[in-house]
Order: sequence, then C-alpha cells, then structure tokens
Amino acid sequence: MPDLLHHLPLLSAQRRPDAIALTSGKASFRYGELAQTTTTMASALVEIGLLRGERVAIYLEKRPEAVIATFACSQAGGVFVPVNPLLKPDQVAHILRDCNVRILVTSPERLATLGDTLKNCHDLRHVVVTGAVPENPAPPFPRVLAWQDMANHVAHHSGHRVIDLDMAAILYTSGSTGRPKGVVLSHRNVVSGARSVAQYLENREEDVLLAALPLSFDAGFSQVTTAFLTGARVVLLNYLLPRDVLKAVTREGVTGLTGVPPLWIQLAQLDWPSDTDRHLRYFANTGGRMPGETLRALRAKLPRSRPFLMYGLTEAFRATYLPPEEVDRRPDSIGRAVPNSQVLVLREDGSECAPHEPGELVQRGALVSLGYWNDPARTAERFRPLPSQANCRESGLVLPEIAVFSGDTVRRDEEGFLYFVGRRDEMIKTSGYRVSPTEIEEVLYATGAIAECAAFGVPHPQLGQTIVAYVVIKPGTTVDLDQVLQECRVRMPAYMVPSQLIPHGSGLPRNPNGKIDRVALAQGFSSGETSIVPSGRPI
Repeated sequence: MPDLLHHLPLLSAQRRPDAIALTSGKASFRYGELAQTTTTMASALVEIGLLRGERVAIYLEKRPEAVIATFACSQAGGVFVPVNPLLKPDQVAHILRDCNVRILVTSPERLATLGDTLKNCHDLRHVVVTGAVPENPAPPFPRVLAWQDMANHVAHHSGHRVIDLDMAAILYTSGSTGRPKGVVLSHRNVVSGARSVAQYLENREEDVLLAALPLSFDAGFSQVTTAFLTGARVVLLNYLLPRDVLKAVTREGVTGLTGVPPLWIQLAQLDWPSDTDRHLRYFANTGGRMPGETLRALRAKLPRSRPFLMYGLTEAFRATYLPPEEVDRRPDSIGRAVPNSQVLVLREDGSECAPHEPGELVQRGALVSLGYWNDPARTAERFRPLPSQANCRESGLVLPEIAVFSGDTVRRDEEGFLYFVGRRDEMIKTSGYRVSPTEIEEVLYATGAIAECAAFGVPHPQLGQTIVAYVVIKPGTTVDLDQVLQECRVRMPAYMVPSQLIPHGSGLPRNPNGKIDRVALAQGFSSGETSIVPSGRPI
C-alpha cells in the first residue's frame, strides 16, 4: 500500500504498466510511461538544487506537465504548491513569496504575464517553462530552464528521504475574505484522503474520472489521487462552458464526475444523452450544498447514476458523505463521517451536542492537515487540542490530539446523520435570528424559475442585517419577481424573506475554485458597483 504521494502512480505502474493513467485532449500516458517521466523529472529537480521540503509552485492549466511536476516534486522530496491558473499576477506573486517557492513550473505565456511581479520573489531560483525558453528574460527572472531538457535528463539522483508525516503540499484557499492562506498537507493526509474517497465511491481500475475542477482545489486534485491509487484513468479538462463538460463525459465514457454546486446547476439545465447513465456510475457534489431542485433534475436525467453528496473543508479534505441509498430518505443531510475519520458536533465548552442541537463541526483523524503555512495565529484558532469533554479518547493518553474546528454549524439527528446549518462567517443575523443563506437559496431554487442565486446579509439600522439575494432567471423564462417573493413568504418565516431580489443578467461571479462568490456580491452591493449588477429594478 502507498505511504507517500508519489507512491500512488509508481505502485499502479508496477501492477499495470500498460494501462492508461492520464488523458489530456488527444494525448495519453500509460502508467509505465508516467512513472518513468516522473522519476526522470524528480532526478532533474534534485540536480538543479531542490532540497528536502523546499517548495515547487505549479502555475499551469490542467495538462500532463502539471500532473507530472506534482508527483515528481513529491518523489524528489519537495513540497508542491498548485497555483490556480485563474489567479492574477499579484496573487501568484503573493503565494510564491508567502511560502518561499524555490522553483516555478509554468508556460512561456504565463511567465510573460507575470512580468515584474517576480522581482520581489527573492527565494525563487529557477523557472521551468513547458515551451521554448525566452531568448532575453527580463532581469527579475531567475534561471529559466526548458521542461523538455529536464525530461531528457538521465535520471541518476534519488529523491530526499521523507516520511508520511512530512509536508507534501500547500494548497491556498481562494482568499475571499483577505489574502489567501496556505493549508499544509502531509503525505499521510493526501494518501489517506485518496483511500477514504476511493473506498466510499468504490473506485476501481476500470473507472474513468473526469478532472473538471482545478487541481489547486482539494476536490479537483482528488480526482487524480483516487485514480492513481486504484489504477484508473483520469481525464484532464479545461472547460469554457458546461456543455464542454457534458461532451467530455460522453466522449471519454466517464464513470465518475465530481463538481461544485454552480457547475451542477448549469449541467442540470442541459439535455443529457439518454444513455449517459450506462457508463456514468456516479456523480458527486462538494464545495457547498446542491439545491434540491438541481438534484431532482439530475436524477431524472441520470436515473442509473448514483448521487454522492459530500461535505468537506480544505483543512481536512473530506468530512462527510451521504450514501446514495439515503438521498430519498434525507435529501437535506450531509451524511456521516467518511472512512477513517470522526466528526463531532460540539458546544462552545467542548461538550457534545444533543440530537438536533446546533453546534460546531469538529473533525479528527488522518485527514486533518498540518495547519496554515507560517500563520500561527490562524492555525491556533482553527486547529486545537480535542477537549476532554468530547469523550472520544481514553483518559490515559497524555499527548494532545489536534482536531480541526471547522467554524461551520451543523446538527445531528438520532441516527447520526448530520445537517448543515451555516458557515459562521456567512450566517445572516436579522431580527435576532441566525439565518443560513443556503436555506433561502433552497427556497428560491424550489420555485423552478431561478437558474442561480446568492443570498447574503447587509447592514440594517433596526434589524441588524436585512437579506438581499441576486437571482439569475432561467433562459427563456419570464418571471415576476413579486410572485417569487410571494412564494418565499408562503415557504419561510417573515424574518427569512429577502427584502430585495435583484435580477442579475448573467452567471454570478465565482471564486477561483468555481464556487459562487457571495462575499464579492455583498461587497459589490454595499459599494453600489454597477460592474457586478446590471441595472434593474430591485423588488
């Protein structure tokens, strides 16, 4: 069994060297070929001076070089830092400086966009480009090397020795509430996460997994690790439109597809080929609650595909999943703990909550990460010793166990199934009540007229906050927003009814991981930015 990240493709190569591991467009890599190239690149990284635990940033779209660089970095004994390709130069430079990146792997085109932003990245020593090396690199650039030259290197350096508790990766959050922070993952975190997910999704070597989410997003990278663990094939896709995802599912015979709610909302509005569910064994949701209306539409289009509803956070990868057989019985639930993990619902004093009593979701186990890179204050806030009141460890144990306190409010029913209430930083406080935005959005989606929506609170002198929601109307639909509000009044208490429904002409803004950016919408509303919201009569 694998212990380290790079063991995943290497062990599969030993078992099935001729099986296809990776597909990108018309190009494919077999496991044996992938293992050989990864080993060669790992040796080349050591050759140019990569030391144990030093960081290698990968600033590329989804392509074979991004995957190879990731596992080569691990095999060399370094720490890979995936940089979302949607980030702007200043955001990229912040990440490179924040975790003292030594080597940057990127394309010549992306390197050109970074320009002078690299001049303050003082720890950066090498840039590896996937195409031709610029003839006259600007002065801020360190030594620039060609990927192909490194790939042709004769491997004679073994990687630095690391163990499963050592750092494997630093994943940066989207930074919607400030500068992004780096979540540090150990080899144990990543490998245990792959095992856990592969276990409950029942992944096997015959699977074809579509990597539609960014590889800088833990759920996106999980498509690669679970595929390589089981010897399956992973298909890389850089899509422009949801229809591109659907075409790839059909073209490649995809058996497993994982997405975030905004993607599923759009996919649910497309016409799926009638036989898609013959090969699409499951579809999985993460990164937020899938609206009930969306789930019903997908199940109608894919009656033989099994839905998996998942919940997790970057700090601990996955926390819970709802088995498909429970979806009809409890569609609002986020399920129970994933394999090799325990989820607690705790009061502020650390004691366990009673059934249906809201409390903070706290996770323990092998998936809990190593904290935030070089940020002791925020690490101490989120990663804390398990309180003795939690009653999940024997009293004779002396060393403390660190768990991750999610900041999310959930409740648990008598059978142990969990229900998401809201994120502390997104909860709306109005008229003395705490309201979850997802509760309001669920009602709006249930009207059948709304393609996308996002609810949030804005300051109000009497109520504390009042509720506002941006809505995107389904194409070809004429909607009376007064009638939608009336339906809201029927379906929810008065304090939850939005004071305004604001029509938004196109898709709502996303953060780099593809989730609807509720914070940006709220800030745009407060500042009166017309660039976010087209002119329209608020209701």
